[in-house]
Amino acid sequence: MTTAPPVMGQEAHTARPARIALVGDRSPNVRSHTRIPDLLDALREREHLDLEAYWIPTEEAAAEGVDGFDGIWVLPGSPYRSEAGALRAVRTAREGSIPFLGTCGGFQHAVLEFARNVCGLTDAAHAENDPAAERQLIVPLACSLVGHEGAVRLEPDTLARELLGTERSLERYHCSYALVEDYLETLRGHGLRFSGTDDEGAARVAELPGHPFFLATLFQPELAGDGTRPHPVIRGFAAAAARVAAHS
Repeated sequence: MTTAPPVMGQEAHTARPARIALVGDRSPNVRSHTRIPDLLDALREREHLDLEAYWIPTEEAAAEGVDGFDGIWVLPGSPYRSEAGALRAVRTAREGSIPFLGTCGGFQHAVLEFARNVCGLTDAAHAENDPAAERQLIVPLACSLVGHEGAVRLEPDTLARELLGTERSLERYHCSYALVEDYLETLRGHGLRFSGTDDEGAARVAELPGHPFFLATLFQPELAGDGTRPHPVIRGFAAAAARVAAHS
């Protein structure tokens, strides 16, 4: 597969560097994208993780896939140029037991992929991509979360709670779409766990029990702090990818 040059490469701390696919349509206008290089540098310097990160445009993910990576991160920046590419990346991580992180649009497409391919809701749609679809799974928020900070309540005995180490966390958002709550029970019934909610109970974090690392957040951990201390969610994902590299 042809990929962009690595964002970062360092001296080995494992048998080989952990290869991470950054799936999204890179843009200087997406703030989370501009933070990625500094976050990767901080993971190296503070966490001593040996990473090689590659930007994979969604159109390339659709055409060629994202096999061969130790971690897959579907980044913010929707509407993606290829919804199919974002969904293929999620499915590759889910079915291949590859550490996965989805943030903002990545959360939305992780839930959409699960609904279609696990729950059998093959006509489930994202309103941003298909506003005329009959079965809308991801729809506009009544109140946009663009530029918003909000509390996230974390369920006990979950990956999210373990990573953040607290019952309640204040997180940053930059999104206008969220999951239709009517589908929560169907998604839960097929194994997806919603491990974080806002104060009103709306889903904000999803994870897949039994998977080595599968976590999706509607909030954007990339925006936490000044970028010199990676958010616990990002640290956890990078460490999971490094473990895969160390044992392969």
